[in-house]
Amino acid sequence: MIPKRRHRMYLVLTLLFGTALAVALVLYALRQNINLFFTPTQLLSQQAASPKRIRIGGLVRQGSIHRASVGDKLTVRFVVTDLEHEVVVQYTGVLPDLFREGQGVVASGTLGEDQIFIAEQILAKHDETYTPPGSINAT
Repeated sequence: MIPKRRHRMYLVLTLLFGTALAVALVLYALRQNINLFFTPTQLLSQQAASPKRIRIGGLVRQGSIHRASVGDKLTVRFVVTDLEHEVVVQYTGVLPDLFREGQGVVASGTLGEDQIFIAEQILAKHDETYTPPGSINAT
């Protein structure tokens, strides 16, 4: 090979190796921070309580929200479904404004021995349609 081509080939190979190494190191460092969620079907197929903090996602079943006040704390119980299986979720605290029945939700917490998911954080998902504030034709 011509020395100029060989030098260029080594440079390209070094850059490719360096990029692959950097991506691998970033993914390795972030593997604990990547927060994916389980559906109720996936969670129940494991059939075991886990002390590990996980996320569960799905829809809040219609008619399943039950609120109770214990002292100065508001406890809410509701059912998350993926339209195949359901998981009861218990949360103590203030719910997001977008939280309601039939809406998507992601809850972070642990699954107890009694198969009730004890949530520490609730995130309400919203649909993709945007309606500007004050819009008359809100759907």
